[in-house]
Amino acid sequence: MFEIESKDPDEVVITTKTKTIRFNLAHETIDADLPVGRIVGPGEFEIGEAAIRGIAVGSDKTIYDVVIGNVHVGIVGGIEDALALDELGVSNVLCTSSVRAVREIEPKIVVALGNIDGMAMELKVAARAEKKLKIKSLESLPAALEVVALT
Repeated sequence: MFEIESKDPDEVVITTKTKTIRFNLAHETIDADLPVGRIVGPGEFEIGEAAIRGIAVGSDKTIYDVVIGNVHVGIVGGIEDALALDELGVSNVLCTSSVRAVREIEPKIVVALGNIDGMAMELKVAARAEKKLKIKSLESLPAALEVVALT
């Protein structure tokens, strides 16, 4: 089980049993209170229960595929680059402000970053508000697309 929080469209926080991992999309950093400090840019990392793959988009952006207990969480922000989204692959949960990314990746749950009402309207689904999104397992994810606004 893990939780996803986001009070700022540029930051996604994933909390597992042992670690809290902060993804800052504006500064392209991962902060998990590691002895080496913040992680910057693309690469592959293991932090607690999370396997993280940072994927370079162009020369100055990074998107992330985070795997926790067979659940893939894509953190892409507003990125719409088709090649990067293809490289990201399957995401069960997608943290984004891009309707195009949602349509390309087809996640079960979208954590809306940014214009939540516009995204929900364009995708023709209702958005629900939560303080934290709790993910128990891959099997616990909904069958149809859900949009969640984290407050």
